[in-house]
Amino acid sequence: MSAYTAPVEDIRFVLNEIAGLGDVANLPGFKDATPDLVNAIVEEAGKLASDVLAPLNQSGDQEGCKIDNGVVRTPKGFKEAYQQFLEGGWNGIPFDPEHGGQGLPWLVSTAVSEIWNSANMAFALCPLLNQGAAESINAHGSDELKSIFLEKMIEGVWTGTMNLTEPQAGTDLALLRTKAVKDGDHYRINGQKIFITYGEHDWTENIIHLVLARLPDAPAGVKGISLFLVPKFLVKDDGSLGERNDLRCVSIEHKLGINASPTAVMSYGDNDGAIGYLIGEENEGIKCMFTMMNNARLGVGLQGVAIAERAYQQARDYALERVQSRDASSDSSASVTIAHHPDVKRMLLSMKSRLEAARALAYTAAAYLDTANQHADAEKKNRAQAMVDLLIPVVKAWSTDIGIDAANMGVQVHGGMGYIEETGAAQHLRDARIASIYEGTNGIQAIDLIGRKIVRENGQTVGVLIEEIRRFQPDTSNEDLGVIATRLETALVALEQATAWIVDTYQKDTNAALAGAVSYLSLLGATVGGWMMGRAAEISLNKLETGEGDPEFYKAKIISARFFADQVLIEAPMLSEKVTTGAPSITAFNISHR
Repeated sequence: MSAYTAPVEDIRFVLNEIAGLGDVANLPGFKDATPDLVNAIVEEAGKLASDVLAPLNQSGDQEGCKIDNGVVRTPKGFKEAYQQFLEGGWNGIPFDPEHGGQGLPWLVSTAVSEIWNSANMAFALCPLLNQGAAESINAHGSDELKSIFLEKMIEGVWTGTMNLTEPQAGTDLALLRTKAVKDGDHYRINGQKIFITYGEHDWTENIIHLVLARLPDAPAGVKGISLFLVPKFLVKDDGSLGERNDLRCVSIEHKLGINASPTAVMSYGDNDGAIGYLIGEENEGIKCMFTMMNNARLGVGLQGVAIAERAYQQARDYALERVQSRDASSDSSASVTIAHHPDVKRMLLSMKSRLEAARALAYTAAAYLDTANQHADAEKKNRAQAMVDLLIPVVKAWSTDIGIDAANMGVQVHGGMGYIEETGAAQHLRDARIASIYEGTNGIQAIDLIGRKIVRENGQTVGVLIEEIRRFQPDTSNEDLGVIATRLETALVALEQATAWIVDTYQKDTNAALAGAVSYLSLLGATVGGWMMGRAAEISLNKLETGEGDPEFYKAKIISARFFADQVLIEAPMLSEKVTTGAPSITAFNISHR
């Protein structure tokens, strides 16, 4: 497996030129997010990633996790790497200094999280879930729970988990059977949860589980679910750890990828019932958990960007070294590196352009999140939150699809060597595959986008987004910008048509509308991605004209944006047609048909 180097230059470009770090830094509470500080943070994160985390990626995959009588051991070097992670204060970047955080924007944390996930996705899953759990407690927990748990979790000396599904439930949380019974100032939890990332591990002295459960008199369905904080070890009044709670790890899953990340089956209440503390109000657990789920969905979408970057770096490096066949455009019979061949260039550009578009989208969503959290103007906060709600399912689904495709293409660039585990290319594909499944499958993200975001508000927010994209008016006298602008306008028309059809059809034939949900999400992702890449090309052209920065970097950005327009954005009308005309065969299909 090749070494990993954080793409610091591109991360800085997206932070400052596309996502608007300067505007985010002007929000209340973010005055410390200066360019110099953020640059230093990104550089230091890159050093830890390349020097400590990346070297453990392949060995961790090969060794995996082990369980012995409920005790889980992570691969060699991971616990020590986590201690270095804590010593750097990396876990607390986006949290309030009141609870030990650094008070920096989620935008900055997003950039750093990409680096962790590229270097070692299995390692990065623990901080990802811990941050989401801490945010949920901060948003919905009582002052007492915050005072006991938040500082330790933000520091990272305790880690958090998300306990949603059960063997019989899958994504349908209405089928949850885990029970909670009130017992004085706490509750007794009984039930089993599956797919709990880092549900048990050897990194920290305590693990804080956020568990969905149902009260005895709760309403049926998801309206009767409550959220509870259930610590592995109970906490005494002086803050020290007390007795072990009534919970245990029954087993860890054997998986396709992310083998260094323990995925636990957790049992609660085998004896007297695990002690848990209510977060938020009774029967409002889904509302509270959605805070963590949205945080995790942004993080998982970022994993798609991260694994695409790692796969691209490895494929690029291999293509620059592997000598095979002559250059078809040359009279020489000498063999050249495969980086000279048009089809290899096509594959590398496909990986590079789409991951750059997905990076810009994820960072922009994080910037909207910061605005929604911190802006002083209520109307602007609400508009930003609407944009977050619209973009989160796109970030999650579109970006993770890109991650899988890029990792798959990375194997292809390697040829036969990509199929050999020693190169590491196959691991990226195995690791990437889970990202389109957990935190709600990508099909569910598309359904959520259609039902909760588009139809519920008659396409209002996507209409606002379309208007904003149309304000991008580059100088079309430049050939590349002219092509990008033309492709983008065609995509916008296609998106408008598909949106109108979805809004009109959903009430009359819901299944027909949902049959096109995945295509609609892809259309929205490609269109927004095309806008981001167009802006990147325009900015890069201006930089070249003024002589700023590295000219080769900016030339590469323009080529990448042009490729995206020619090869990805051009598919927008086809995606729109799949939405508006592709339902009949899907709705007519009977699974019993042969």
